[in-house]
Amino acid sequence: MEGIDLVSQVLSALGWDPNDAQVKIRTVAWLGFVLAFVFGYVGNKTHFCTMGAVSDIVNMGHWDRMRAWLLAIAVAIMGTSALVYTGDLDVSKTIYTGSNFYWLAALVGGLTFGVGMTLAGGCGQRTLVRLGGGNLKSVVVFLFMGYAALVTLSGIFGAFRVGVLQAEPVTVYLDGMQTIPALFGLGTPGGTLTVGLAVGVAILLYVFANKDFRGNTDNILAGIVIGLIVVAGWYVTGRFGFGEDPDTLELVYLGTNSHLAESMTFVAPLGYTMNLWAYWTDSATIVTFGVASVFGVVIGAFVYGVTHKTFRWESFNSPQDMFRHIVGAVLMGFGGVTAMGCTIGQGVTGISTLAVSSFIVLAAIIAGAAITMKVQYVLLMRQA
Repeated sequence: MEGIDLVSQVLSALGWDPNDAQVKIRTVAWLGFVLAFVFGYVGNKTHFCTMGAVSDIVNMGHWDRMRAWLLAIAVAIMGTSALVYTGDLDVSKTIYTGSNFYWLAALVGGLTFGVGMTLAGGCGQRTLVRLGGGNLKSVVVFLFMGYAALVTLSGIFGAFRVGVLQAEPVTVYLDGMQTIPALFGLGTPGGTLTVGLAVGVAILLYVFANKDFRGNTDNILAGIVIGLIVVAGWYVTGRFGFGEDPDTLELVYLGTNSHLAESMTFVAPLGYTMNLWAYWTDSATIVTFGVASVFGVVIGAFVYGVTHKTFRWESFNSPQDMFRHIVGAVLMGFGGVTAMGCTIGQGVTGISTLAVSSFIVLAAIIAGAAITMKVQYVLLMRQA
């Protein structure tokens, strides 16, 4: 509650009504930008890369970057569970925890995204970080992934997603939320906190049991900061952003594309960004938390690159390299929307809600990436 009071006081000092819906929408978007700016800055500094984490394990047997990812997951789970316990987040009002369990979409979307991010040289968040660092390949990935996400949300790919992967015969209908606590009869705030702390602590014990990881400040910084950013995102949209819709007078979540509580994710927001650019003069399209976070990551990474002299222009090595990145981008756009999240959107944000489908998506993403890396290695050896 103190955070809400502080935001309200700042808005009041600026002469704005913190309870006004339009003010809330703009504030949610700006706070999303700030959080994503920190994400991009820290992501560039620490070289946080989820695809790199899988690659390190598959190719070298190194788990340090994977432990950084797991640390972010642990922090996000514990922080999100605490928000649920304090009443600052209704986890049932998210895209991850619904009673309709789209297991096939989670599996296919995750596998597709894993293949795509390997071909494109990085996941959604890494694409944005690299873009801010001067990588021109990421411009192409940005555009193709964004367009593929858009047509999967509401276009031709969306027809296949809804009509096949989310069709009634392959959907499991549950009586309540699909979270682990709810499935075990512990869906209360207290039960969620207990399960969240237990899972989070178990992950922390595993992560910090490794001596080399304990000595790597960059990986520790990345895991803690990214986990906290996800928690803060939930707080901004799920607590401060909750208000009265000026058109319907219903209590809704303002400033998000889904009209639900959201936190960090980087595929669907690219699609919404494309839609915003295409219909900029339409008053119905606005800069949301997700759209603002896209630009926050890019600018945060750019600021780090310029201030620390790591900014470098990079381009494609060959037409074949460009083709691989385009194919990968399209697969990520389709897979990320179909799975309802990427390595961050599902792999950290979704898992922070303890939703079962998020664990399936995470496993599928890792499997898709690992299989693709193995295939690439075999093909490379044949060419040698």
